[in-house]
Amino acid sequence: MTTRNTTDLGEFQFLSGESIPTLEVAYETYGEFTGDNAVLVCHALTGSAHVARRPDAGGETAGQARAWWGDVVGPGKAIDTTEYYVICANAPGSCYGTTGPSSENPETGEPYGTDFPPVTVGDWTRAQRKLLDELGVGRLHAVVGGSVGGMNVLDWLRRFPDDVDRAAAVASAARLDAQCLALDTVARRAITGDPNWNGGHYYDGPGPEEGLARARQIGHIMYLSKASMGRKFGRRSAGREAVREEPPDPAAAFFPYREVESYLDYQADKFVDRFDANSYLYMTRAMDDFDLSAGYEGDADALAAFEGELLVLSFTGDWHFTTEQAEALAEACREAAVDVAHHVVESDHGHDAFLVEPEKVGPPVTDLLETGLAGRAITDTEPETDDSGEFAPVHTSLFSK
Repeated sequence: MTTRNTTDLGEFQFLSGESIPTLEVAYETYGEFTGDNAVLVCHALTGSAHVARRPDAGGETAGQARAWWGDVVGPGKAIDTTEYYVICANAPGSCYGTTGPSSENPETGEPYGTDFPPVTVGDWTRAQRKLLDELGVGRLHAVVGGSVGGMNVLDWLRRFPDDVDRAAAVASAARLDAQCLALDTVARRAITGDPNWNGGHYYDGPGPEEGLARARQIGHIMYLSKASMGRKFGRRSAGREAVREEPPDPAAAFFPYREVESYLDYQADKFVDRFDANSYLYMTRAMDDFDLSAGYEGDADALAAFEGELLVLSFTGDWHFTTEQAEALAEACREAAVDVAHHVVESDHGHDAFLVEPEKVGPPVTDLLETGLAGRAITDTEPETDDSGEFAPVHTSLFSK
């Protein structure tokens, strides 16, 4: 059984203190609820509620053409929808059905634009909790998420620790580092520096497409590793069949249009057609703002009330959320006496690994849901040190069952 729906949660006060008269949340559910089998999946930065393939949906939901985790969630998949009742909700501030900057402000009849209140990961969690109340779901069997969706998972553990039995934070961390904060800043400046941005009120005219395109290109570079980019593109020319509308500057016509340029241009063009520039500003700011320890003495203190089990899953080639950051999170759990396993996956795909390597994500998540941290595909990587005494991640095998 699958459902696609939007529910009105009524007036919603954001953690900034600002309110909107009504918050609509777009969500999808998969499977049947039996009372103790609910699994909440939290989407990443530009994802939607469309987490799994739907036979009745023609493969498209609110502009996102593909189910973003369709190889992980579904019948017989790692998160098996014949066993679990899976819920995925679009986050407030996004543009895939949940109220955000592009939504109509009922008080003015015009899109909110940048009059929309600031949004935090905590607001996502609170909206999800209200949605689950509407669906009759109390305690979750598990909450699972990747990237900033993993931050959403961690926020659940500090905000509603009694409502979660098991959790998986995939390719995530307790906070962003300075390098990623800097790159996100440049991406946002690309949008706000576009002459068509108009202070965020561009919905009745041409929008900041060029700025959004550049922001997305910066994001894609962040999601790939140096090794994966070298293997996929190298320095190769894109060839005669590649089409570039016009050289960005006169001298560019003399030089080859490289495959890596063609890829970035293609991804930018696709993204501009499906995502809202203001939502990109709001969603990246929510991610940048998240700090697990905010309001607490530290990460361990933030997680101390959680009595369930947490799987932390990281990828060696991911420099957006590194294995070192994941190990720091796991160590905070150990300090707080939270049951945790840090599973490190050998991969050179970069941050995108959690999306493009489902065969490596699936087994430990499956075992977490079925048997908890005692699962056969889960290995806790207690920190080892190299000759300099620095932490060196242990690369575990997912298939040593």
